[in-house]
Amino acid sequence: MKSIVCIKRVPDSEARIRVGGDGVGIDPAGVKYVMNPYDEFALEEAIRLKEEAGDGLVTVLSVGPEESKEILRTALAMGADAALLLASPGSADGLVIARALAEEIGDREYDLILFGKQAIDDDNMQVPAMVAELLGLPCASVVVELEIEGRHAVAHREVEGGHEIVEFDLPAVVGAQKGLNEPRYPSLKGIMAAKKKPLDVKEISFTEPKVRIVALQEPPPRAGGEIVGEGPKAVPELVRRLRDRALI
Repeated sequence: MKSIVCIKRVPDSEARIRVGGDGVGIDPAGVKYVMNPYDEFALEEAIRLKEEAGDGLVTVLSVGPEESKEILRTALAMGADAALLLASPGSADGLVIARALAEEIGDREYDLILFGKQAIDDDNMQVPAMVAELLGLPCASVVVELEIEGRHAVAHREVEGGHEIVEFDLPAVVGAQKGLNEPRYPSLKGIMAAKKKPLDVKEISFTEPKVRIVALQEPPPRAGGEIVGEGPKAVPELVRRLRDRALI
């Protein structure tokens, strides 16, 4: 089983985000960056498939700045075999990112391409399906269960109110959802082994993006609460305010 896992460097979900001085990016001061959490599920699934098969290759790709090497090293410590950084400033245009990934992946041998279902920084949820379309491959996203037998796969997709079961042949693209597995932590042995694994860097340039960030704005401060009364006598006034002010 040869798997390619595409991962992204994102701000930690617990970080306090502030708009940067330029008004179009975030202030990086004090912000910790991590591997996109949904990508961890994708990586874990690729490693497990390799372990179950007893043979294979797990390659991780990332598009981003030089600092993205850190998450690639984490992926190697978790159990990936090789890593490649497509070094660039990044882009808000999902299609630009998808084209860069598809161009690199198209020259490789693979059975499965895995992504997290979306990145937690922009929440666009576009790139996995775009890569699949560019490569002419079937795509299943929001996957919470994946079964592979030979060249055939069955995926359970999380949809509102239940699961949708889809079948497809490999090679294919899969977008991982929380619940697909439980990602492992890098072990000390894995961290030491990662130092000997290949981590290559390739400089790339993008075509002109059609999507760009015009401005970022912090949400307005939340208004303080208001007590309208106590006990059952307060209910009519509460209902009135919900109807007239909150338009509920």
